[in-house]
Amino acid sequence: MGEKFSVSEVAALRNELLQGGLDSFQTAELLKLFLTGRGYGISPESALDAAGRIEGAGCNVEALHKELETLALVM
Repeated sequence: MGEKFSVSEVAALRNELLQGGLDSFQTAELLKLFLTGRGYGISPESALDAAGRIEGAGCNVEALHKELETLALVM
């Protein structure tokens, strides 16, 4: 199975996260918007957990991509 998201999509999301100065709740909301906008679902709890892991990884593009691939639930 291939990747659900392109590197350019993930890089654009990363730029939004870095420029926004967002807290964990806002980051989780942006993750939910990103995924639902592409036809995937994510629970609020999973989004918040992922936001914490992404922030802990310094918003590294590879870590962000891995999180998104893992979290994306087919609706």
